[in-house]
Amino acid sequence: MLDIIIVNYNSTGYLQQCITSIYKAVNGHSINIFVQDNASIDNVDRITDEFPQVRLCKNEENLGFARAVNRAISEGTSPYVMLLNPDTCIREDFFQTVLDYMEENPKTGALGPRILNHDGTIQGSARSFPTPFTAFFGRNSIMTRLFPGSRFSRKNILTDRTDGSKPIATDWVSGACMLVRRETIEDVGALDERFFMYWEDADWCRRMIMNGWRVVYFPMASVVHYIGASSNHALFRSTLEFHRSAYFLYCKHNKSMSWVARPFAAFCLSVRFLLCVCVRSKHLITRRYCGPRSPYPA
Repeated sequence: MLDIIIVNYNSTGYLQQCITSIYKAVNGHSINIFVQDNASIDNVDRITDEFPQVRLCKNEENLGFARAVNRAISEGTSPYVMLLNPDTCIREDFFQTVLDYMEENPKTGALGPRILNHDGTIQGSARSFPTPFTAFFGRNSIMTRLFPGSRFSRKNILTDRTDGSKPIATDWVSGACMLVRRETIEDVGALDERFFMYWEDADWCRRMIMNGWRVVYFPMASVVHYIGASSNHALFRSTLEFHRSAYFLYCKHNKSMSWVARPFAAFCLSVRFLLCVCVRSKHLITRRYCGPRSPYPA
């Protein structure tokens, strides 16, 4: 039995394809799909029309990711909970593979599969806990794109530490697709709702490890992730929340830092935020008017 939780924000076209892929891959497993819609304006009622068995909750405002997920967690009862982005596509045999592993490894609290871009390249979805260097050598940072083989990037992104044939323990896995044991949630608590969006998955995994659970990157099962379906609708807000949550995560897990460290971290993240807004705005304008659209229907 599995509860699948999807938080949607103006990504209903992607969401329809995501749910279709779930039912194609379910292979006899008992699942409940909970869709928490954060006040979308792209006719989310299409989901009820096409998939009447899906439990759709239409929130009157954008609750953020963590609050929306927690609402669905409280409604479900299955022994396993899977967080899934609406802009994903599940591969066949996914559920059988990951559930078998979780049953055979009862101390694994959370599992993250291999996440692929639409062109088949691997996303860096298994990572070490962030440090100040993560601002410069994170998965999507300019330095990582310029120097993908640097030791700083390799220390932060851990997906290349396995050849794809065996799982590895990791610090945290992406909430774009994460399978969590309900027993683990009852032990460490649900997502921290002080994160509006971004970094709540890193915080969650850290709390699991602190309580003795294992977090595993499991490349033998995979999903395709079309990044940014929701955030592209609110570029400034999503970029702001990314950096705000990064600062909160840093402060939450480094409570003994000196009085100099907090304002310095805030300054660095502010500079990074402004640079990201400029770069991403240019990228979106170029893609919209000069480049091809995503092959996945929006």
